[in-house]
Amino acid sequence: MKKSRLIISLLVVWALLGSGPLGPAPQPSWAQTQAPAVLAPDTFANLAKQVSGAVVNISAEKIVKNQMSEMFREGAKRPKSGPAPEMPFGPEGAPRDFRDFFDKFFGEMPKSYKARSLGSGFIIDAKGYVVTNNHVVEGADKIKVILVGGKAYQATIKGRDPKTDLALIQIVNPPADLAFLKLGDSDVMQVGDWVLAVGNPFGLAHTVTQGIISAKGRVIGAGPYDNFIQTDASINPGNSGGPLLNLKGEVIGINTAILASGQGIGFATPSNIAKSIIPQLESKGKVVRGMIGVQVQNVTPELAKSFGMSEPKGALVAQVNPDSPAAKAGIQRGDIIIEFNGHPIHEMNELPRMVADTAPGSKAALKLLREGKEKPLNLTIVELTDERQAQAKEDGGAEKTPLGLEVQNLNPALAQQFRLRDNQGVVVIQVESGSPAAEAGIRAGDLILEVNGVAVGAVKEYREAIAKVKKDTVFRFLIKRQGNTLYLTVENPK
Repeated sequence: MKKSRLIISLLVVWALLGSGPLGPAPQPSWAQTQAPAVLAPDTFANLAKQVSGAVVNISAEKIVKNQMSEMFREGAKRPKSGPAPEMPFGPEGAPRDFRDFFDKFFGEMPKSYKARSLGSGFIIDAKGYVVTNNHVVEGADKIKVILVGGKAYQATIKGRDPKTDLALIQIVNPPADLAFLKLGDSDVMQVGDWVLAVGNPFGLAHTVTQGIISAKGRVIGAGPYDNFIQTDASINPGNSGGPLLNLKGEVIGINTAILASGQGIGFATPSNIAKSIIPQLESKGKVVRGMIGVQVQNVTPELAKSFGMSEPKGALVAQVNPDSPAAKAGIQRGDIIIEFNGHPIHEMNELPRMVADTAPGSKAALKLLREGKEKPLNLTIVELTDERQAQAKEDGGAEKTPLGLEVQNLNPALAQQFRLRDNQGVVVIQVESGSPAAEAGIRAGDLILEVNGVAVGAVKEYREAIAKVKKDTVFRFLIKRQGNTLYLTVENPK
């Protein structure tokens, strides 16, 4: 009995100490697989000191015309016919012209006034180049860069890119001892990594906030090449253009936007995007981008099913611009581009960025899906010259279907009613509230061009195309709306 108690006691001590004459104590399964915890830095003080000298406050000033003054001045130029009307109020001899009346009681209105905006930026080299947001300096007549310590310098704009909201300015006669920051690799950053934001929120100079990367690849509708880093590091008005830094003090993002209705939700342009843009802004003052001449949209699970795909992927071609590289290469509406220069396209937004980053004149190899089969194509990239992205560009009784929409052959009266430039086609004149068509987003005034890949130019063809769709499938509509074409899927009521 005593021997048994001794053995049990030794086993307990062995387990508590983690080792013993029998070797290491066995660990539970959760302990064997648990990763070591990554602790927060004890302080960000050293990092804040390291980068503070290169972060600047930017004050932009522009002259704005006083629209009210312009309105009165233009009114005063108009010839007067007949005697001036008597003022309904005021002392004897009061001015009877409204502008004179306004000036008498409120003073003469200035023709223009100075508007100022505050933002942030950071120095990237000894020549005094400063990266900031385009919206901070756009339209500015005078730009002032304020260094840590309060010394101010004049600056000039070297280049702007509204599409990514980035701008490059240069300090005039910069001091010789300028501190500057290095652009890091935003691609290696991961969700959960620590970051530091430095800037000028609400005019509070050199404010430092910390947080983590909350998400990557965010599309927020700010522009055609959205690819934002989301962070919970506090970003407020005035932070625009300031750096988002990793723990090495490298810039991995340029703070650009906030979600006004939320807290702890800010967005930064990745540094790798800035790396490709800054050299062009310095040498050309603008960014030259590539174009192939298509309008694309997301492949939703419903669209993927209608195309016979096992999973949604790629960029669905909704329009091919005439005489574009895509048209010359044979790309067709309804093709799904799944690869560009060897890079798979998982989501639609990836394609415009890839194309834009390709130099005009370069050859590009595409792979697309057409009628369920892969098809390779080659084309030559051309320069995107239009400020807009390439956009998509169609008499009988009304016909109502179980989908909840009413259609009719287009006639001059309907064209005028819906402000359509087309002279023929199938136009939606009414959509029933709560119907499958309404839930799919179809609207009155839409022109229906295709139903499940079958072209429809009249109500009769539309009716025949609808009748061919089996009960267990969805309807894929190609519609034209405000000059653009897009695909919409409508659930087939059973």
